[in-house]
Amino acid sequence: MKILTLISLLSLILLASCKDEASSESIQNKKQEDLNKQAVSSVGMPSIVNFQEKRTLKDILELRDTALRTYTYTVAEMTGKRIFLCDSIGFGISSATQYTNPQKIAREYQGGAAVIPQADPNGLYSPASAEGTYVMCLNPNTGKPVAMYVEPRIIVSQFKLSE
Repeated sequence: MKILTLISLLSLILLASCKDEASSESIQNKKQEDLNKQAVSSVGMPSIVNFQEKRTLKDILELRDTALRTYTYTVAEMTGKRIFLCDSIGFGISSATQYTNPQKIAREYQGGAAVIPQADPNGLYSPASAEGTYVMCLNPNTGKPVAMYVEPRIIVSQFKLSE
């Protein structure tokens, strides 16, 4: 009984001596947030009224969603000369593009979550970045689209480029 009382007393002393000290990172985050609030109050936000960049990005996203006739080129590394690859449909898609979310939540906890990689539907794990690009080229014999994988960087245009 004396041992149990002694352990309880020591536990209370230890708990009382523990302080809820903020980490240096949380202190810096708080100070940075205060500075950001002061900057916004002092300077204000830009007076954006035309939203041209947003409108342009919307147009680009909508173009990418259509089966546009395009022309695909690569550039020779040594000479910088454009090399015509194929008549194509749409724009190239990076080989690092994933069809599904590349990560999934493994475990949630207070203030965050642990995430782990998630395989694509084919069971493979795509890289975060890659140099390759997939292009839907038109087969010159049949006129039907076929997927072409290209390692060098490419140029895809909606009009033929001059030599």
